[in-house]
Amino acid sequence: MADQAHAAVNLIRAKRDGLALTSDQIRWLLGAYLSGEVADEQMSALLMAICFRGLDDAELRAWTTAMVESGERLDLSGVGRPTVDKHSTGGVGDKVSLILAPLVAACGAAVPQLSGRGLGHTGGTLDKLEAIPGWRASLPPAEMIAILRRLGCVICAAGPGLAPVDRQLYALRDVTGTVESVPLIASSIMSKKIAEGTGALVLDVKVGSGAFMRELAGARLLAQTMVTLGEEEGVRTSALLTRMDTPLGRAVGNAVEVEEAVATLAGHGPPDLAEVVLALAAEMLRLSGVDGDPAAALADGSALARYRDMIAAQGGDPDAPLPVARHTRVVPAPGTGWLARLDAHGVGHAAWRLGAGRARKEHPVSPAAGVLCLAKEGDWVEEEQPLLELRADDESRFAAALAALGDAIEVGPERPSQTDPVIDRIGM
Repeated sequence: MADQAHAAVNLIRAKRDGLALTSDQIRWLLGAYLSGEVADEQMSALLMAICFRGLDDAELRAWTTAMVESGERLDLSGVGRPTVDKHSTGGVGDKVSLILAPLVAACGAAVPQLSGRGLGHTGGTLDKLEAIPGWRASLPPAEMIAILRRLGCVICAAGPGLAPVDRQLYALRDVTGTVESVPLIASSIMSKKIAEGTGALVLDVKVGSGAFMRELAGARLLAQTMVTLGEEEGVRTSALLTRMDTPLGRAVGNAVEVEEAVATLAGHGPPDLAEVVLALAAEMLRLSGVDGDPAAALADGSALARYRDMIAAQGGDPDAPLPVARHTRVVPAPGTGWLARLDAHGVGHAAWRLGAGRARKEHPVSPAAGVLCLAKEGDWVEEEQPLLELRADDESRFAAALAALGDAIEVGPERPSQTDPVIDRIGM
């Protein structure tokens, strides 16, 4: 044990001093950490060194491969359709996965959507779907694959056998201030996606105040890094950079986002949300080699029917009433003019304070809490007109939510310029 500890110290020193770690060293390190031979304190020191020193291309490739090899790989070869998944780096009002998985399945591909939970002001797909009575996030691999074979889509939690060392590393990064590192973010995301066995992957990399990556240059770097990792592992990969300066759609929360997702599947969704969904769907179909028309699948009801079947297959009742908050509070417009800014970060933090999000992964969320955006950027508003509707189960949460909004709302004399929610595409 003393020899193992000493070896870990040597690797910490090497990375601290800017030296590159070999593939064998990385493989040993992650394996020893997973088995408990390397202590949290030592791995914390190494992660901090990586935050400052980075990982070169060879190190990152070895790090990601070792994370994948720390667990099992799913075999999706028997699904009977081309497989393609999508991953979002997280945003405010981002209910895209709920719409996209059944939509792409309705067009002929299979979508094994392994999703996560929200943390802080960004929502989690599993938290949203758990607002549906009876719906199950955790599925045994055999059941997941059976649903995927039958319906072409499934949204569930990643099993404990997929990249298990990532689960330990993520929890450690969360409490040690080492989340903000492009190599660590990229390897964390891609190790799970590679292990899930999908043939193609589209990354939705959010950019803006409500996103993890606030600046375009950083988002491009992260997107390119993940695309390269995917391609090196034989997964056809591309990325779309999409805007996250204002909430996507009008609903922010859990049950309220499910409602908006269903409305979008029925052809009545907000234009910005529909545009992002259709762009990602087209990219997923292109990468998977499937000739389908996602706009037609929304219009003819086939995507909605597939969603309902998927929810039912996972124990949920698609017709059951969703939770409704006991209390509401309206936020009025501060003046008359154009709604020049509705900041995603502020709205997301307000929803978090209302109970829709969590500070730690183990914390519960309120399925009914959230924010409805009654107006969007570019709308003309009158003074005292309702702009936001805050929803909470506990009235005492409104004060913190209003404080979290801060200066998120700005009304001015000039209409803001309209921008395309899809900024760019990166990859093959």
